[in-house]
Amino acid sequence: MVTVFVHRDGRTEQVPSVDRAWLTPEGQALLWVDLAAPSPIEVVVLRDTFGFHPLAVEDALSKVEYPKIESYDDYLYLILHGIDFRAAEHGFGTHDVDFFLGPNYLVTVHDGTSRSVGELRDHCPRNHKILGEGPAALMHRIVDAMVDHYMPEVEKLEDRLDELEKAVLASPRPDLIADILEQKRDVSSLRRVITPQRDAVGRLARREFALIDTEMAYRFRDVGDHLVRLADEATMFQDRITGILDAHLSNVSNRLNEVMKVLTVIATIFMPLTVLTGLYGMNVTMPHFPGGEGVQFWWLVGIMLGMSGAMLAWFHRKGWI
Repeated sequence: MVTVFVHRDGRTEQVPSVDRAWLTPEGQALLWVDLAAPSPIEVVVLRDTFGFHPLAVEDALSKVEYPKIESYDDYLYLILHGIDFRAAEHGFGTHDVDFFLGPNYLVTVHDGTSRSVGELRDHCPRNHKILGEGPAALMHRIVDAMVDHYMPEVEKLEDRLDELEKAVLASPRPDLIADILEQKRDVSSLRRVITPQRDAVGRLARREFALIDTEMAYRFRDVGDHLVRLADEATMFQDRITGILDAHLSNVSNRLNEVMKVLTVIATIFMPLTVLTGLYGMNVTMPHFPGGEGVQFWWLVGIMLGMSGAMLAWFHRKGWI
């Protein structure tokens, strides 16, 4: 779906198509063209109407591209990632949002699930300032909203890590390893996406491009600060999940050692008892204990219990049990 907004004479209105006269240096209009899950026919507007580079158009139509920024002759091409709210509850999914920024136009391309673009697209006809401040300011509004949407998802991820830490310390079940690895995958995804986004927005804040003036650079600097914070938290989450995994494996190993210790104590106690019963079970003459034939069995049982008690006392004195 292609949505076109044009700002002229202090007003923003939605129009059915793009007038090429608006794209000329003499044109007095400001333009925003949003392509949400564009069809092959709608993609023609990128190649023919705006004449974007074929490689940039190919990247814009790709489902997964890492965040980056590239400068062409008279426009900027920017790829950022927004939060995918359709992802599974435990997942951390993202989707691409592509920006083509020119002197008097902004073109956005996405898969139709971007809340940040959708919110501004709904408000644009009613708030003439959104597009009236210029295409760079509009791009800042979208990018700022995208970064703001990261915050609650990152907080949810932090809460899940807190729950995992408590579970690992309280009851280190073997099936926790699956949950830990799922969260590790989410943290890796967050770090893989945030770091290049921080670098791309940082270039906008450093005024490397003529299309970004001083005022816009200040605005992007504020967004860059939020991304720096998110990148730091992603690094911290990576360290936390590694520590949680190590603690879980250590706890499971300790529990296994406790079980092995108990089994070893039991086997050690039964070793001399087995020897004793084996000797008296041989078909040879063995020393007899005082009393009649019926008393011999209880003498042997008493000796076995005495040996077991003595060994347990000695193990306890050594601190082995």
